[in-house]
Amino acid sequence: MRNAVVTAASRGIGLAVVRALVEDGYRVVAAARTVSEELKALTPLTMAVDLTTGDGPARLIAHAEAELGGIDLLVNNAGGGGTRPEGFLSVSDEDWRRTLDLTLFSTIRATRAALPGLVARRGQVVNIGSVNSRLPAPQVVDYSAAKAALANLGKALAEEFGPQGVRINTISPGPVRTEVWTAPGSVGEHLARRAGVPLADFVESMPAAMGSSTGVFTEPSEIGALVVFLASGKAPNISGSDLVIDGGMVKTV
Repeated sequence: MRNAVVTAASRGIGLAVVRALVEDGYRVVAAARTVSEELKALTPLTMAVDLTTGDGPARLIAHAEAELGGIDLLVNNAGGGGTRPEGFLSVSDEDWRRTLDLTLFSTIRATRAALPGLVARRGQVVNIGSVNSRLPAPQVVDYSAAKAALANLGKALAEEFGPQGVRINTISPGPVRTEVWTAPGSVGEHLARRAGVPLADFVESMPAAMGSSTGVFTEPSEIGALVVFLASGKAPNISGSDLVIDGGMVKTV
């Protein structure tokens, strides 16, 4: 039986990753600050935990190892940050700390706790990054910087632990069709209101406006499918990679 841990799993990308792994036969410990009913329906092994705290990630890994007997896959999906319409000078130290704790340090702490067991089982880590690591924007300056650090972290860990049989990769999505863009009160609704267009019209036009060649959002299920592929071992020499899934937004390597 293969065992996985997924963070920030209540909705969006995290929920889709849990669904894809469960459908592929994994037992999944799914963590979130608030556990949703949709998540409970997918796996009975849920844990409510704040991963921005110093001990939260380690408690999650200890709980998962006790429940599962060992971990074969860790998916670090936790991350986020506010929009900064006034740019860099408006971002306080507390803003930076909050974004870095959620987006970078949650991954550092969870991975540090999981690696001894992953080495023993020759397991894997998949970090969910963002194209913002390559396309920095003043409106999300702290988030972009944290995701850039996350991509570099993945490559450094793959270099160190690859010889011990652990593969570590990053998936960097562009815009994904989640509540961040589509829900009432979301960033998408705020931007649609500023543009003077209905939310549904704005959502459909946004990927092309952001430079996507396909002109459509990435679906959360696509991220789940890519995690399952990486975890399958069908391409075992993919290690230390940053796999972009963005509909062609990033035009250069």
